[in-house]
Amino acid sequence: MEIIGYLASILIGVSLGLIGGGGSILTVPVLVYLFAVQPVQATALSLFIVGLTSAVGAVNYFKQNLVDIRTTILFGIPSIIAVYLTRKWIVPSIPNEILKISTFELTKSLFLMLLFAVLMILASYSMIKPSQKNSDKPKKELSPVLKNFIPFLEGSVVGVLTGLVGAGGGFLIIPALVVVAGLEMKVAIGSSLVIIALKSLLGFLGEDLSTVPWNFLSIISGFSILGIFMGTYLSKKIDGNKLKPAFGYFVLVMGIFIIVKEVFMK
Repeated sequence: MEIIGYLASILIGVSLGLIGGGGSILTVPVLVYLFAVQPVQATALSLFIVGLTSAVGAVNYFKQNLVDIRTTILFGIPSIIAVYLTRKWIVPSIPNEILKISTFELTKSLFLMLLFAVLMILASYSMIKPSQKNSDKPKKELSPVLKNFIPFLEGSVVGVLTGLVGAGGGFLIIPALVVVAGLEMKVAIGSSLVIIALKSLLGFLGEDLSTVPWNFLSIISGFSILGIFMGTYLSKKIDGNKLKPAFGYFVLVMGIFIIVKEVFMK
């Protein structure tokens, strides 16, 4: 199982390097089901793995001038604040037993895993659906207020979700940067990696770092970073848009599997 876990860790980085997102949504399931890490701790470790891997991947986009600094700041600042506050205050305040109906008990760990599964299913939809290429169709111009407020609002929402489940949220960030901010896809991917890196790493600082298994975390992060180098190389040879739907179906199956396993197989 550990060998499969290390191979899956490489896949996390490959996906981030190849299609700019999706891989981080696998981090928590890999930690929970392949390395037997408790869900609450897994969401914390995931922030570091995803953040460090995205930071390494973002360097290449910076070198190619494929990062929009203004949009990154506008979207990133509320997202970073939301992640930090969520990990520092909201996650610790969630009770261990949230709800009990007859024999069914909704625990904190179960709640986080179910929330994660729902986000995986939503992420899979955004990857499976064909991208709309209406370059000839004039885009509806947003007012300056909306153009600034929507990224700020979405950054805050993505930050809270990232803090709760430990995923980078690239599947939410990239469409927002393309549709609302009007960025080209490659610039959106580069900007997204910078945002994910900053908010995940700074959110991780809200944890109790004395309980972090640093040796284990370093090994998993190393495999994930190896994966992002592989994904970046493959992106020059393979069209990531062609692989995106296949990866989306994989994420969909994983999301359904988590719901079935956590609710019906315990």
